[in-house]
Amino acid sequence: MERILKKLDPERVFYYFEEITKIPRCSGEEKKISDYLVDFAKKNKLEVIQDEALNVIIKKKGTLGYENSPVVVLQGHMDMVGEKNEGADHDFSKDSIEIFIEGDFIKAKETTLGADDGIAVAMSLAILESKDIPHPPLEVLITTNEETGMNGAMSLNPEFIRGRILINLDSEEEGILLVSCAGGERNKVTIPIIWEENKKEMEGYIIKTEGLLGGHSGAEINKGRGNSNKILGRILNSINEKLRINLYRISGGAKTNAIPRTAEAGIVIEKGKAGILKKEISVIEDELKNELRCTDKNIKITLNLDTEEINKIYSKSTSDNIINFLMLTPNGVKTMSGEILGLVESSSNIGIVHSTEKEVIFESSIRSSKKSLQKYISRITKIAGEVSGGRWESYSSYPAWEYNPNSYIRDLFKNTYKDIYGKDIKIEAIHAGLECGLFKEKFEDMDMVSLGPDMVGVHTPEERLSISSTKRTWELLTEVLKKIK
Repeated sequence: MERILKKLDPERVFYYFEEITKIPRCSGEEKKISDYLVDFAKKNKLEVIQDEALNVIIKKKGTLGYENSPVVVLQGHMDMVGEKNEGADHDFSKDSIEIFIEGDFIKAKETTLGADDGIAVAMSLAILESKDIPHPPLEVLITTNEETGMNGAMSLNPEFIRGRILINLDSEEEGILLVSCAGGERNKVTIPIIWEENKKEMEGYIIKTEGLLGGHSGAEINKGRGNSNKILGRILNSINEKLRINLYRISGGAKTNAIPRTAEAGIVIEKGKAGILKKEISVIEDELKNELRCTDKNIKITLNLDTEEINKIYSKSTSDNIINFLMLTPNGVKTMSGEILGLVESSSNIGIVHSTEKEVIFESSIRSSKKSLQKYISRITKIAGEVSGGRWESYSSYPAWEYNPNSYIRDLFKNTYKDIYGKDIKIEAIHAGLECGLFKEKFEDMDMVSLGPDMVGVHTPEERLSISSTKRTWELLTEVLKKIK
């Protein structure tokens, strides 16, 4: 099969990026990509470690004249978020990502691209393979399960890593050097379902919210985009004030760290009340179109009669508990930083709603650069769950990465960028969880920065990677490595 990216520069970076897109690697399913990395190391006669979490560490000696230079850790993650357009015929467990070039961008057909963080892996492999790029001793650390809890970084044995300079390649905007990130946690509220028999005088309707942009729940939470799960709760609450409704199914979103783009619910109402329902949906849709006209101008609410026979429905108390929780649970930006202009300080994203035969489960991602605010938002979520008859639990907590005022690697990147481009690189903090927070916890004396090329629409099927930005980021990275002696 002919390579799609064969004419792009840097050629070996895009060669490996294309190879990676052929390997299914959603979070929790990284065995194939992990083994691929091990095979790569062995073919290139490099020292390699694959731990129980399937993290891979590949070590390469410094090039001539750099043998005794400080050891540098190049770091990224091997997993990707698997999101696709509704109706797309793609199985993330076995299918390759179908990539294509459009102008300056690499894109994927109806799915996420996986540039987050496949481009970090590709750059690292290209450096490891190279014979002519000067560099200090390297430890390339590629972790697993970053997107759903940073489990790989959490389980990393500190004894595997000797370097104390770490360059994280998991950022998404060129010209910005990240030097701090938020901590966070994921939590879950479970509301038990009490079922009852449906009555003959009731008929079912499917309500669906769609047309939202979604996006990364950290990096794009400040853009005010609609959250389909919260919007669905608002719709149901409004209808519930006008009509007696019972739910019989509900779902929305796919990842806690992605702002959900679609959600739907099945409700039953008394026959003959459809006119009231349609009118209320129309009023709410107009309100939402007005409110979100600058962020989600294509929002749409659809209402369709359910032609399937509905035998069982959620009890009224269960239905009200679900609606109440969606109304009460915190979502979106909660506080802005008073220290860094424009930085979101704390936020919450209700990313997933799904149900089983016994319960409805709500999963949220909470982020904060202050631990106390993280705990506060988590507490609000817990109370909202409990007053709605649910059970709350917290999981996958990860620490913040605080700013280091005396960073050698930050200053080196800053000076090198100025030398190359004649302008200053932006030094920023990010309201998203990076594995740097966990590494700082494991290695207190680790000096770290994070950078990456321009990516747009990560965690959505609109994800795309800038070709020219990738080349410039590569040039900056290799020039910095050349200067570490």
